[in-house]
Amino acid sequence: MLHEAARRFSANSAFPIVEAAHMELATPTIQQAFSRCVERGATRIIVFPYFLSPGRHWTEDIPALVREAAASFSQVTWLVTAPFGLHPAMQDIIQDRIETCMQTAAGKNPAGCDVCRDATKCQFFGEGAGS
Repeated sequence: MLHEAARRFSANSAFPIVEAAHMELATPTIQQAFSRCVERGATRIIVFPYFLSPGRHWTEDIPALVREAAASFSQVTWLVTAPFGLHPAMQDIIQDRIETCMQTAAGKNPAGCDVCRDATKCQFFGEGAGS
């Protein structure tokens, strides 16, 4: 999902270079994505942590990984942005997610949602949950 989010952002933003990266357990790593951005011509790297709230990964781990990745590129500046947090648009996203899931669970949304695999019903709609 992270890679699709990056692809969509790239297609709809003014930023000419967009790369997805993972902190751990998957590739590309932050080091790999940082290097790829530089190879593609970036002189400033903006890292957006795709997290709902700030925490240790945001305050410590990601800056340390980016600092390490940037060490080989003295001409490149970088910035780690805040995560989604309490951005005002989150209220609209929460409302939309709730409405979409309620419609899907009720069988009134044949398209399903972008998360559930079965478009005919919500995969988390439990027995006895009622409507």
